[in-house]
Amino acid sequence: MSEALSAGLSPQESAITVLGGPTAVIDLGGLRIVSDPTFDDAGPHGYLTKTAGPAVGEDGVGRADLVLVSHDTHPDNLDERGRAFAKAAPLVLTGPLAAARLGSPAVGLASWTSHSVPRADGGGDLTVLAVPAVHGPEDGERDADGNVNCEVTGFVLSGQGLPTVYVSGDNASIRTVAEISRRVPPIDAAVLHAGAARVPAKFDGRPLSLDSRAAAAAAAVLGAGTVVPAHYDAWAHFSEGLPEIEPAFHEAGLSSVLRAAPHGTWVRLSR
Repeated sequence: MSEALSAGLSPQESAITVLGGPTAVIDLGGLRIVSDPTFDDAGPHGYLTKTAGPAVGEDGVGRADLVLVSHDTHPDNLDERGRAFAKAAPLVLTGPLAAARLGSPAVGLASWTSHSVPRADGGGDLTVLAVPAVHGPEDGERDADGNVNCEVTGFVLSGQGLPTVYVSGDNASIRTVAEISRRVPPIDAAVLHAGAARVPAKFDGRPLSLDSRAAAAAAAVLGAGTVVPAHYDAWAHFSEGLPEIEPAFHEAGLSSVLRAAPHGTWVRLSR
């Protein structure tokens, strides 16, 4: 770890950094927001294997004002130390089923419902809108709650004078991205889970999250000026990484929007 990273993440005005796996830190409106915290060291987690720890640990991130949990049932999105980090925050936003399992301070949001969080910069409120996500093939079998694989929630963050940021969660559906783009224009920046996660026992090994070409297609549909890829490394079940993501964006003519910065490096946001 570099000296800069070991010293921690200093507050930013509007910026995103990915720490490894799905974990992103978003500084927006004077708030520190952490999505899908995973801080465990490398090693086995049930049927999944973590191959690398985060670029910055909990101490370097500091206390979060808000934690976003796309889903709590898979350790690659919420591991043991990530769960403890989330429970120590003043507020966790997630899906209704996950909130019931996590307990306080989790608040469950159904798709297309929102929660307002007072901004620390005096600019009013940050609005967090829960949006759908499909954690597997669009035609995959759905459970009694209508979910593919499990309940997963994406989020759109917005506020007066702030860039609008979409955090996809483990979504593999371009149709879902198109619906979000129609209902919540315009998206200025997107954090896309883009590692083509695969588990042989699920859906015949078909991707459970966006593959590289689908991520580029999602970026085109969203029209976002900044796309930050996440959830493409640090776990053995990701089948694609930057060697696949970068060429896919190049072939789509979208290299200029892709911001695949080294983990722990800030990507500045603008409207």
